[in-house]
Amino acid sequence: MAEDYYQVLGVDKKATAEEIKKAYRKLAVKWHPDKNPNNKSASEEKFKKISEAYAVLSDPEKRQNYDNFGSADQFRQQYSQEDIFRGFDLDEILRSFGFGGSRGGGRTTFRTGRRGGGGSGYQ
Repeated sequence: MAEDYYQVLGVDKKATAEEIKKAYRKLAVKWHPDKNPNNKSASEEKFKKISEAYAVLSDPEKRQNYDNFGSADQFRQQYSQEDIFRGFDLDEILRSFGFGGSRGGGRTTFRTGRRGGGGSGYQ
């Protein structure tokens, strides 16, 4: 079954932008791989899902399209991983949590896979 971005963040479909941001921040801190060194692979996967949900729901146009498509799977058929994260500044969010941004001093990016959602997460 397709994941629901609202459920991933634990917010209602009528949640405000501020409620979505607050839910994302709370979950991102909890599931960031650096905060879970004993469970790094599972926390990385959860962090990717949380970040993808936030990238879509925090952008009014992407959120409207997601709501129209009805599920993450249908949304990913129309948008590549690159499209989903376009305009999403993970570095800024990580700095606000004290993580210092991206690895290796460069910009944090999300690897993209085949069109339609085959992306494998952040680098």
